[in-house]
Amino acid sequence: MADKEATVYIIDLGQSMSGKHHGRTESDLDYSMRYVWDRISTTVAASRKTWTVGVVGLRTDGTDNPHQELEGYDNITVIQEIGPMTMTSLRDLKDQIQPSSTKQGDAVSAIVVAEDMITTFTKKLKYKRRIILVTDGKGAMDSDSLDDVAEKLNDSNIELVVIGVDFDDADYGFKEEDKSSRKAENEKTLAELVGKCKNAVFGTMAQAVEELSIPRIKPVRPFKTYDGVLTLGNPEENPNAMSIAVERYFKTKLAHPPSASTVVVKSEHNGGPSRSQAPAADEMEGVEATGDFSGVKQVRTYRVNDPDAPGGKKDVEFESLSKGYMYGRTVVPISESDQNITKLETKKSFEIIGFIPWTSYEPYLSMGESGIIVSQKFNEKAEIALSSFVNALYELESYAVARFVAKDDKDPYLHLLIPSPKLDSEAECLYDVPLPFAEDIRAYQFPPLDKVLTVDGTVLKQHRLLPSQALQEAMSDFVDAMDLSGFGKDDEGDPGEYAPIEDTYNPTIHRINQAIRHRAVHPEEGLQPPAEILLRYSQPPEALIEHIKKQTANLIQKADIKKVPPKVKGKRKREAVKPISGLDVDALLGQSKRTKISPENAIPEFKQAMASAADDKAITSAVKQMGEIITTLIRESFADINYDRAAENLRVLREELIDLEEPGQYNNFLRNLKTKIVSSELNGDRMEMWTGKIVAGRLGLISDQESDPSSVTEDEAKEFEKVQ
Repeated sequence: MADKEATVYIIDLGQSMSGKHHGRTESDLDYSMRYVWDRISTTVAASRKTWTVGVVGLRTDGTDNPHQELEGYDNITVIQEIGPMTMTSLRDLKDQIQPSSTKQGDAVSAIVVAEDMITTFTKKLKYKRRIILVTDGKGAMDSDSLDDVAEKLNDSNIELVVIGVDFDDADYGFKEEDKSSRKAENEKTLAELVGKCKNAVFGTMAQAVEELSIPRIKPVRPFKTYDGVLTLGNPEENPNAMSIAVERYFKTKLAHPPSASTVVVKSEHNGGPSRSQAPAADEMEGVEATGDFSGVKQVRTYRVNDPDAPGGKKDVEFESLSKGYMYGRTVVPISESDQNITKLETKKSFEIIGFIPWTSYEPYLSMGESGIIVSQKFNEKAEIALSSFVNALYELESYAVARFVAKDDKDPYLHLLIPSPKLDSEAECLYDVPLPFAEDIRAYQFPPLDKVLTVDGTVLKQHRLLPSQALQEAMSDFVDAMDLSGFGKDDEGDPGEYAPIEDTYNPTIHRINQAIRHRAVHPEEGLQPPAEILLRYSQPPEALIEHIKKQTANLIQKADIKKVPPKVKGKRKREAVKPISGLDVDALLGQSKRTKISPENAIPEFKQAMASAADDKAITSAVKQMGEIITTLIRESFADINYDRAAENLRVLREELIDLEEPGQYNNFLRNLKTKIVSSELNGDRMEMWTGKIVAGRLGLISDQESDPSSVTEDEAKEFEKVQ
């Protein structure tokens, strides 16, 4: 069953909360609401109906609470009754959080109102109850009934959290100077109340706001992925086979950033409701219908060519379609009945198929999420059997390999079972990790780093490709100087681990969560910069960089590292070959620079024209002539007789323009060529030229991965190859 929570926030809205203190540019109320909005937006993002929230306003202009007829409960308003928190209620609440014009209101009485709200809502059910009071402590406060209030909170098992603006906190190291006598007395009163409660926290707002940047790890409940038997042998055929009743839970689980939902902005036409307000769209699961947005329902239709249908196409039902697989250039359809034959029929099982010693297993073979296997609850026989198996594996220094099928008809996986006896953990168990299949492993062979093998088998220990002894020593000193194992500081200030695992967070997940929470509360503001704790380990520490300057300089010198000059646009990557004599052969032979390219000798003449081009105009002219030759070859081709020749010309054109870093001219020509081929402007159907020569020959658009000046991405280049 999901955890149930009931939290009531008591927010001080008194006149004094509108002031700005201690050099802050925002009011005390806005400063305090940083913490409150972060907590409430986290609840909204969780989207759990069992996490309920209520809000009580303290020192409000009016009075609206169940005890308003009694003395001492004036200027306390229930702004929101306890219930699930949504984006709509969050925006409504934000409009009501404004400083009032009064100084009256008792914080202790507000705690009593919040306690009554929680008790009435939760009754005797199992809930996690919490009251969070946010105040500056400048209002009048009655301290006569602290014992009774604390007793009520303890009896109802309610956690009390008191966070004060500029409250003194010796543990945090904050003390406000020139504090008024009333505020000092109120701090003592609230601290006394906290001390009388069994479960309570007292702190200053500065610490609470500072800790907002620390990501909160989402607690997860144990999730059972398998409940059955762990077998060795076949118990159905052999009664002596091992069969242990076990349960498997996730030990590690991959965390994902929150997914996005597609919504549409609502609008009105002619004073009536828009299409986006249709019930089908508003009732989309996981999308809350608000005044501005609505969920989008996607509908997909399938069409096939039909000469007899209007427009040459007709709609077909999804159920009438079959899956097709590419075999070369041919699509091979497989019906659902045929596909069922190829599906592997499996039964839920966890079968041990072998054992390997610890020394035969490499840690890099572990894949995916790990699990923990324990004996079935309240099954003493299974507990003893699993304990014997775990200790046997541990004593023999072996792992077990098992075939795991979570449910019937699920894909089988191979898992490595790692023993964990009681001396290593709180309970005897098996840890399991998925193992790779042959297709998951890529074995690459690299030449040795300490020797060079010649063609005739000679082994060379000294070679220009091998590091010298001085270079190896310089690299060794450089690596030793970058040691981070003792670069950090522990709580006592002594050298410790630099980046402990508990202080490193996934920046993608937590940055997205931070951005969503901020945008939910402040939809008109820009996003805040990432929290410092997320970027703390993204760069090496400056002290370390300063520490290794000497080793870095020595390594650069020994390795003879030189800076590569920046790439100059428009310059050829390879220089034209010059005669040893240095003479201009073309000039001696009386040949002028080529301006006309003939179709009979297009490739050599095009290369000569590109090599002798003095400006962009000459390059453009040569490209235009080559493009006309390619287009003419395709247009005048009888069937596919000229396709190979046209493709070779296109390949040379592409390579030369990449070499000159002029991808735009090639991409413009290819877009124009595709338009002519698709529209059958080149004397009939020439799609074989596009699919069989251009796409298959990888002569598509030049992407930014092939040439920096290109504005075409890799995905856009692949999409361009498709024919709609």
